[in-house]
Amino acid sequence: MAAPVRVAITGAAGRMGRELIDVADSRDDVEVVLAVNRSPVEAVSGVPVRDADDLPELLAETDPDVMVDFTGPESSVEYVAACAEAGVGVVVGTTGFDEDGHAALDEAAESVPLLHATNFSRGVAALRRAVREAVAALPDYDVEVTETHHNGKRDAPSGTANTLLTEIDDVRGESERVYGREGDQPRMEGEIGVHARRAGGVTGEHEVLLADDHQLLSLTHRAGSRGVFAAGALDAAVWLADRDAGRYDFDEVLDA
Repeated sequence: MAAPVRVAITGAAGRMGRELIDVADSRDDVEVVLAVNRSPVEAVSGVPVRDADDLPELLAETDPDVMVDFTGPESSVEYVAACAEAGVGVVVGTTGFDEDGHAALDEAAESVPLLHATNFSRGVAALRRAVREAVAALPDYDVEVTETHHNGKRDAPSGTANTLLTEIDDVRGESERVYGREGDQPRMEGEIGVHARRAGGVTGEHEVLLADDHQLLSLTHRAGSRGVFAAGALDAAVWLADRDAGRYDFDEVLDA
């Protein structure tokens, strides 16, 4: 049996950091050798947590194969740069990057293998493919995209919703996006309505609605647990280890 992939996890005390550590503990193909967090915390599920400000030194000390990051755009860019300097591959699930953030990922990928995805759920990957087929088959239907997440999520629309919108644009051509509606705002031909809801502890729900005057098609994915994202990200880490430098896509992991 091959040696487990040595993984570093950022944001260890956050929602996804804790989930990643718990899921990794149940697997034989990964080993968490480093967990870091900005605010002080001694351990998560028995894994010692170190100070994220010391990440460059800790990467050299622990020698992970891949870092998995689900933090925030600013901290993610910082962590990815440290990995590029240390020669550590990176799996990034953080969303909300601006143009400079995406450019920073591209720059890091010149030195190390880097895989960025807005969603690591296999179900969402299937949804993306179904949306492409449905939009192509129903070219004249109105389209609305709605996403719902927990009340602590910062970026809106979600990264996954933006990915679905890109899939639609790739099929139809770029459309005007209308974010919510208020007052006198009848639907215009060709537009895509986009709606973001934040409530409670919702893990994640995405719906693409297609409709004409007589038919309605709804394609929906609901995540019942963050474990599905953690499992997919760790699958990506195992796949990414020992790859050449460059940008990679989660679809490549799914198709392997």
